[in-house]
Amino acid sequence: MSTRRRNRFDPTPFDCAITDLASDGRGIARVDGKVVFVADALPGERVRAKRHKGGKQADEAVCLEVLTASPEREEPACPHFGVCGGCVLQHLAPEAQRRFKQHQLAEAFQRIGEVAPEQWAEPLAGPVWGYRRRARLGVKYVAAKGGTLVGFRERGSPFLAVLQGCEVLDQRVGRHLADIGAMIDRLSIREQIPQIEVAATDRVALVFRVLALPSAADREVLGRFGRSMGYDIWLQTGGVDTAAPLGKAPLPRYVPDGGAHSLALRPTDFIQVNGPLAEVMVHQALDWLAPDPGAHVLELFAGLGNFTLPLAARGAEVTAVEGEAGLVARGRANTEAAGLTVDWQCADLFGEGGPAGWQGRRFDAALLDPPRAGAREILPALAASEASRIVYISCHPATLARDVGILAHEYGFRLERAGVMDMFPHTAHVESMALLTR
Repeated sequence: MSTRRRNRFDPTPFDCAITDLASDGRGIARVDGKVVFVADALPGERVRAKRHKGGKQADEAVCLEVLTASPEREEPACPHFGVCGGCVLQHLAPEAQRRFKQHQLAEAFQRIGEVAPEQWAEPLAGPVWGYRRRARLGVKYVAAKGGTLVGFRERGSPFLAVLQGCEVLDQRVGRHLADIGAMIDRLSIREQIPQIEVAATDRVALVFRVLALPSAADREVLGRFGRSMGYDIWLQTGGVDTAAPLGKAPLPRYVPDGGAHSLALRPTDFIQVNGPLAEVMVHQALDWLAPDPGAHVLELFAGLGNFTLPLAARGAEVTAVEGEAGLVARGRANTEAAGLTVDWQCADLFGEGGPAGWQGRRFDAALLDPPRAGAREILPALAASEASRIVYISCHPATLARDVGILAHEYGFRLERAGVMDMFPHTAHVESMALLTR
């Protein structure tokens, strides 16, 4: 049977009952014995839907009308919801979003890691609007749509959505997407700017990725716009190391735990997107780790020092390991500026570079915050460190569950506590934290 024939679907609208949410936030229904994923539908609802894609295992549909609404349904605050692909859960109450994410984590622990926490922590929550201080905005000059578009892609499409603003971005930027686009329209290189990196901490920095060098007139337009809006304008001509400010600008800074020490960063550096929640996350991580003064703490994937500075300020003797040399240099500079002593090491954390300086040493506790791929390659060395407590921060439930399962089943750790952190409200992204003890 050909793919075309197999993937045929009936476009006739149909009524169905939604029984659950998929990991991407779509409602799940079963129609004539087949699973149908229905965008913008919630569990407990009866909706009228229309298929737009057929598959062998499941069909995909869009909700046309809510016939019976869930009590947890809310009116989306953003006028672009449903068109912009940045958010998929604005129609679900924030408390229910957090329960959904906790369910996703629990399901991953059970299915992948074959473990369950002895205690569930209450989900951590912060601002749900205007919270996003880091973002990568797409840029595209489209004459047929009135000029330069700035923002996120349309849902299920490679094309940029036409946005006047964004409710989840820091509003120093979110309410000015159209202004940024209008400014780019005036540049000679308007068709040579594919993206803008946003870093909105104590200052707002916009890093324009440019495929052609701006003219003197372009630089004047950019500089004048930055001054009028209170933005630091940066230009990036190649890799992230090429990003440089247009004129003079201090590095942005933020305080990881609300304390006395701040971190300087380049605006292309990774930081957690939700600043107020990130502070709560740091406090919870340190409380769970509970290092005594003088305790030897191993921190892996240390980045700029988001956990490093607070740990060292509490009196822990920290060995901070990071794979990117630039982040190590800035992390070291941050701790030195704070008057703290940290053993910073640059080492491959994916098992390809051979043993590193931290391996073979004994530690009392460990903290790791790896990228989406997780930390499977270094789990043997982590277990061999003799750390009796491990706090694992994760941005992907599946790899967290896999790694926790390995630590539990192969190295004798207990999953003492776990919970989610709603770092990305209105999206299906799940950030979580786990505490493992020997």
